[in-house]
Formats: sequence, structure tokens, C-alpha cells
Amino acid sequence: MSYTVGDKTPEIRVTPDKYLPHRYAGASGDFNPIHIDKEFAQMVGLPNTILHGLWSLAQVQRAAIQAAGNDPTKVKTLSGQFRGMGQPEVEVVVTGEITTVEESGEAIIHLEAAQGDTRIIRNATAIIEP
Repeated sequence: MSYTVGDKTPEIRVTPDKYLPHRYAGASGDFNPIHIDKEFAQMVGLPNTILHGLWSLAQVQRAAIQAAGNDPTKVKTLSGQFRGMGQPEVEVVVTGEITTVEESGEAIIHLEAAQGDTRIIRNATAIIEP
């Protein structure tokens, strides 16, 4: 697979249902009440429960895998910054662009996950093999 600087990665769009934070809490072991208890979340100043940051980063990982021809073994690294609070029942859109292609054919992709104007994962970078 070859990559070109400036190419956009396929967009990932997913709308987490209101029960996703509960299922993810069970899968991850992260039962922080800001993710699963609306009353607690509101008590600490949040408008609602919020998505787990690692679930949001996993959506960025899905976009990197898709850019790598759906071969997860070609994704060498992934990093990102948790910068916004994601909400259940609001569509998450992951976008990306190839910013560098090395002589070896490896591509560096800049990715971001957003819900509307809220950028929940920023400055994410993946390195993928050709």
C-alpha cells in the first residue's frame, strides 16, 4: 500500500448510545461515576455522563487501522491527547490526513476525534507501514 501526503483518511462516524459508558466500564474496569451516574456527573458540574477517554481514542485507532488497509499489524504507533469531554448519544467523527511519507513508505497520519465543535481527541498521530 502506498500513501501520499495530503490524502485524507476514511472518516469514522459512530454515535455512542446512552448505555455505552456502562458497557465500556464493565469491559475496562473503569467505573468512575462521571461515566455511569448522571446525577453524580451533574453534581460535579458536568452536563451529563461523559465517554471514557480510552473509548474515544479507540475510535481514532479504528481510523488508523482503516487507513492501513484494515490491517491492525501495520499500525506501528498511536498517540493522542484527551482534550474534550465526549457525550453519549452525540455522533463522534474521526478525521485524518497523511502528513508525512518516509522513504521506507511508512506514513505519519494526523488524526482527530470530534463531536460537533468539541474536539475530544486532538494531536493524535499514527505511524503505519506500507
